[in-house]
This record gives sequence, C-alpha cells and structure tokens, in this order.
Amino acid sequence: MARAAKNQSKHYVVWKGRKTGIFSSWPEAEAQVKGFAGAEYKAFDTLSEAREAFSGRYQDYLGPKATQNRLLEVPPPITPSYCVDAACSGNPGLLEYRCVETASGKEIFHRGPFAQGTNNVGEFLAIVEALRLCKEKGYTWPIYSDSINAIAWVKAKKARTNLVRTQQNAELFERISQAEAWLRSHTYPNPILKWQTDSWGENPADFGRK
Repeated sequence: MARAAKNQSKHYVVWKGRKTGIFSSWPEAEAQVKGFAGAEYKAFDTLSEAREAFSGRYQDYLGPKATQNRLLEVPPPITPSYCVDAACSGNPGLLEYRCVETASGKEIFHRGPFAQGTNNVGEFLAIVEALRLCKEKGYTWPIYSDSINAIAWVKAKKARTNLVRTQQNAELFERISQAEAWLRSHTYPNPILKWQTDSWGENPADFGRK
C-alpha cells in the first residue's frame, strides 16, 4: 500500500526582522528579513519545532559556520551607514548599481542600466557616489560593499578593470573617469568596509537577482 506523500511545507521563525514571529511561507518570512541588517531567521519542518524555537534564542539554532562566526564575536554592522551593491546580467553585461541606508533599507540612489559593465565597476562607482554624497551632507558614515576589488580600487583611486571600452559602454567609462578624478582631488573620513554576508545576511542593497 502506497504511503501518503509527506507534507513538505516549512515554518519560518523570525527572531529579528521587520516583524517577528512564525510564518507559514517563505514569501511572508522573506518580507520581514530581506534587506534588514542583522536579521535572524530559520526554517523548521514542523510547527511544533518552530514554536519551540521561537520561545528560545536564535543563537541556539545556528549552523556550524554561523556558530564559528559567533564564537569569533563578529560585531553587527555599524549604523548609521550606507550599503552599496551592483547587479550585472552577463560579464560584461547590463549593469545597475544602487545605495541604501543600512538600517532601514531606504534607497538613496539607483543608477543604470548601463550596457557592457561589470559588478566590480558598478560597486566602484556606487562607493564613490556614496562618498560624494557623504561629503556634501557632512556625514562620516561608513560605506559597506560586497566587492573586495571595488574597495581596493577606491583606496588606489583607480578602477583597475579589464573591461574593454566600446561605443556601447562609453558613458560608463566617462563615469569611471569622473569618479577617479573626484578621488584624486578629495579626501574623506568615511570607512569603506566589506559587508560580512556570512554573519549579517544579504547586503541590504542587494538586487535579489541571484
């Protein structure tokens, strides 16, 4: 006699997010945690497991990698601050980049799409534009980025990209030249920091297209 198919539905506990509680679908839970810095959440197979977990601490349900990060005492992201990210369909491909406030996820600027770009170029341009904005407003806020390369390029005041200039991406290269010129002629107090995805979850500026 064939067994009845097992119910594969999950229950999602959100300890820290826009709203906390137990959610019966991922879209409901995702709305609470996506772009929320330091969100704490986990899926469970049964409602009873979820209820038990919600009455406890998130730290008690961390996986091995997250536990290691906790033992190393990775601090939460600094706020107030800005986060930047880029999305590129192809390499090179159609490029967009943006900046948001880390704590709220509020979008500060969104540029593109630009033809024949790369993620690193987008993040470089986003960091520099965020620096320029901070300079105008007198902010000393940190700026977070996923891209180690883009952070290094900003510190070197040079976008060391292998991207080939074409007629299609001429506007993008003009933006790169302007950003490099600004870096050469300005100083800034803002720390430029790597976003710690393993510890904090997805970058709040992420486009969600992975």
